Amino acid sequence: MMPESPTPAGTDDALLSPPPGCPAHAFGPQGARRLYGPDADDLRSLYEELRDEHGPVAPVLLPDDVPMWVVLGHAENLQLVRSPTQFSRDSRIWTPLREGRVKPDHPLMPHIAWQPICSHSEGDELLRLRGAVNGALSTIEFRALRRLVNRFSQTLVNRFCEEGEADLVSQFADHLPMAVMCEILGMPDEYGDRIVHAARDMLKGTETAIASNQYIVDALGRLAARRRAHPEDDFASRLITHPAGLSDDEVREHLRVVLIAAYEATANLLANVLRMVLTDSRFRNRLNGGQLTVPEAVEQSLWDEPPFSTVFAYFAKQETELGGHRIRRGDGLLFAPAPGNVDPRVRPNLRAGMKGNRSHLAFGGGPHECPGQDIGRAIADVGVDALLLRLPDVELACDEDELSWAESISSRHLLELPVCFEPREQQDVLRKPALNAVPQQRASWEISATEADATPTPPRPTTSMEPLQTPGPPTRPDGVWRRLVRWWRGY
Repeated sequence: MMPESPTPAGTDDALLSPPPGCPAHAFGPQGARRLYGPDADDLRSLYEELRDEHGPVAPVLLPDDVPMWVVLGHAENLQLVRSPTQFSRDSRIWTPLREGRVKPDHPLMPHIAWQPICSHSEGDELLRLRGAVNGALSTIEFRALRRLVNRFSQTLVNRFCEEGEADLVSQFADHLPMAVMCEILGMPDEYGDRIVHAARDMLKGTETAIASNQYIVDALGRLAARRRAHPEDDFASRLITHPAGLSDDEVREHLRVVLIAAYEATANLLANVLRMVLTDSRFRNRLNGGQLTVPEAVEQSLWDEPPFSTVFAYFAKQETELGGHRIRRGDGLLFAPAPGNVDPRVRPNLRAGMKGNRSHLAFGGGPHECPGQDIGRAIADVGVDALLLRLPDVELACDEDELSWAESISSRHLLELPVCFEPREQQDVLRKPALNAVPQQRASWEISATEADATPTPPRPTTSMEPLQTPGPPTRPDGVWRRLVRWWRGY
């Protein structure tokens, strides 16, 4: 049974509460563990403790001690997302919200509050809204997308390639997905440090999360108004002109969910793949030896470090059972890819590679499976490959155990990835290789190290032993058959 949410503590209760650092801070009413606060800085370890104590489903508390279930098992997570008759994404049926225990300024409200978007809908409304999103996504030409990702990757590398050192999180992984998504959506002018910070802040669930969310909503609202008046060839225009007939609010909110979901997932994925390549000798050696492709490294990362640790949220439409626990109508459940992907029933040996296995939970499943997962994969594949081609000698500039993370309920984000490499010149990101002049080739006998060292070689003088040849009439080029015969005879 879910623990009941307590009444707000008064002054006397605060005086009687355990001092900071006391293990009792990790527990809420009726012994439920808190997923927030100073004692929840290592949620991966906490999930394993909960698994040992409760099994594949465990009771936990969100900020303000709001009760929730977290689903830890791989099979149970799949059952959750694949059972739309039992579990809904519509938070309006969530008991704590209906009873007023979740305040409007709750830090997780941007995730929890119901919105007119496909990920919160079901039935015919889900089909209408999801159809519009899928229709707009289907018009994206992936060859053009990969060229776009490569161009932005080269632009970002140009900013630090001459320095010989960089932070691949703040200077690459945090920026590449936002630059690409702003271009896809049709708002390249909005791309910059401010929107990157706002997206990251909103997803952390900080005290300023609501203000950051509003900044993004306002930017997307301006985009929707412009494209409603003057459609162009971009995702926003295709969403607006889709036969589903989305309202202004529906367009704005779908632009928001596409932007934020794609940004956060891909930024984390990029950072995790780069960290894996730089720190895990199995992958770096195999990549260099041609035995492991970047896409395979991406899939391994989706198993080990899914971009979203948990997803807010599913809600029980009726009384049911999941993982041996009684789930009451109106209870909330966190879909949890991070603990689900390391379920010992599925992965008894976490060091074993998962090459060729895409049954991870990173992109969800069921009716609400991520529709833009191929975009995220393309950004990660091309971005990592482009960086490694530009900086093949890149190495981690610190010990692996010195890397730090910022962990929230929704995700685990690498803070820094300092690297060093041989400084290199910038490249023209718009240069087309086919139009470049072929450099003058050296003769096979020329061994000079540089052009400065090379001296002009005078022509050999002719002697009586080498009579001059008088030019004759031009010879007719050999046909295909004559060339084939000459090749067959060895000359």
